[in-house]
Amino acid sequence: MKRAILFLPGALALLLAAPANAQSDDAGRQVERIERIAPGGHRAADRVLRSGVASRYARSLHGRRTANGERYNHNAITAAHRSLPFGTLVRVANTRNGLAIVVRINDRGPFVRGRQLDLSGEAARRLGFSGLARIQYEIVDPATLPSRQPPPPRKERHV
Repeated sequence: MKRAILFLPGALALLLAAPANAQSDDAGRQVERIERIAPGGHRAADRVLRSGVASRYARSLHGRRTANGERYNHNAITAAHRSLPFGTLVRVANTRNGLAIVVRINDRGPFVRGRQLDLSGEAARRLGFSGLARIQYEIVDPATLPSRQPPPPRKERHV
């Protein structure tokens, strides 16, 4: 018991002495490494494939305000999640038929136990379901989307 009490302050001092993200540069100085946080508020290591159940918004909610202040559009490709930041892009795949789309988080919910996402009517239609569906989803880095890639170089035409 006495050894544990004597060991604890020494171990604590070692842990507090150097930051967890510290590295040394060429001159031997301690430099803190900053881990880049990817779009969506998660580190790249946190971008794991998650699975669960998704539901579809009711058409009667069309035109009402969402949690981020915009109006819900039943024909848009949007979704609700309990904790992901607004504007996060999420790739959602229906496990039954293999269809997949990228949706934007713009609302909070679903507030039913066991459900991970509430999808807009159009998003549910494109995934091929109308009520509930088993899904897999992951956060998407916007820089990797084809629409965000630079266009291919133009061919020079000699006239």
